[in-house]
Amino acid sequence: MVAPKSQHSSLNFGQRISLGVSDIVGITYRNLIHMVRTPQLLVFSGIQPIMFVLLFRYVFGGAIATPGGNYVDYLLPGIFIQTSLFGGASTAVGLSEDLKGGIIDRFRALPMSRSAVLAGRTIADLARNILVVVLMLLVGFLVGFRFHGSAAQNIVGMVLVVAFGYAFSWVFAAVGLMVKDPETAQIAGFLPIFPLVFASSAFVPVKTMPIWLQDFANVQPVSVTIDAVRDLVTGVPVGSWLWQSGLWTLGILVVFIPLAVYRYRHI
Repeated sequence: MVAPKSQHSSLNFGQRISLGVSDIVGITYRNLIHMVRTPQLLVFSGIQPIMFVLLFRYVFGGAIATPGGNYVDYLLPGIFIQTSLFGGASTAVGLSEDLKGGIIDRFRALPMSRSAVLAGRTIADLARNILVVVLMLLVGFLVGFRFHGSAAQNIVGMVLVVAFGYAFSWVFAAVGLMVKDPETAQIAGFLPIFPLVFASSAFVPVKTMPIWLQDFANVQPVSVTIDAVRDLVTGVPVGSWLWQSGLWTLGILVVFIPLAVYRYRHI
């Protein structure tokens, strides 16, 4: 799949790009095959968000007042973002397992693109995230969720969900390369997610929170993205939420892709 190391230095830019893409495809395929062979990963990735949907829809939904009065339409955009973030956290665990098992050392010994291992991992996790988000859509329809935006708005909203989750996969990639074992990676991956998700507009309107918490919730990336997705899929004018979310997503990628690649090169 890859050329011997001695050949890379003699390749032109186009050939190097072609080989880099080939490397990424190979690593992505390897990770997808691993997921297929361990279907319990997909099962448990779907069970948790389904439980959140049912819990908030039927246990807390009657006690939470939301704009428009339809709590399930308010809830599902938050669940979509939560699902994409929780799915991205598996990137940290997967890389940590590969690091502990010596797989990363084998990859580093091969004449392949330095970023291929990380890109292949995050793209495979993106594919799994898309499947789980589709599952959440189906569950959402069963419990009463409906799209109210135009086709273009709905598509942009779903693209925003998976793009935001993909950006955070690179955060978790950096985390997975910094810790020494999968157990620590799992804890380290989930720790930043919980305050960002629960101190956001995912489940309740921000205006119901204390003033000091509202100041944080209104500007942090999870709330901003949820509000953008929510306005898009409910057909409400999205305002500044969309470009703010886009800037957060781009900023996370710009910071954490080089950081993860740097960490990979200096393990």
